Amino acid sequence: MYKDILLPIDLNHKSSWRTSLPVALGFCQCFKARLHVMTVIPNYGMSMVGEYFPEGFEKKHVESANKLLHAFTLEHIPKEVEVQHIVAQGTTYKEVLTTAEKIDVDLIIMGSHRPELKDYLLGPNSERVVRHSPRSVLVVRDNQPNDELL
Repeated sequence: MYKDILLPIDLNHKSSWRTSLPVALGFCQCFKARLHVMTVIPNYGMSMVGEYFPEGFEKKHVESANKLLHAFTLEHIPKEVEVQHIVAQGTTYKEVLTTAEKIDVDLIIMGSHRPELKDYLLGPNSERVVRHSPRSVLVVRDNQPNDELL
């Protein structure tokens, strides 16, 4: 039923994957699907922001995120699950939607933390992905207290 599953995570927040990763792994093992694990970092190359960072900062940041993502998958994903690592730059929900379309995933699995007041006003990334994606999206609620930066 599913061949390609996208799992967006924030490497700095365990709540973004604590409950969604086991669900994604279960789907991958059940359907022998590929897991596309992605993380999104800010776009430091924008002209308005980029001038405040040293030359080459953006490239180093992408390389660092890629290394951290590989280390994460090595630690948390069984070897029998085929994994693709994706580091995107920009706005999280937009990059998730773009990536899902680009690699033609069948399912997006996302974690969702306990809503805070700001989430009701602005809408969290998972809500925006659900609202705008033409693909199936499974949102896995993490009811544990929000974590601090790891």
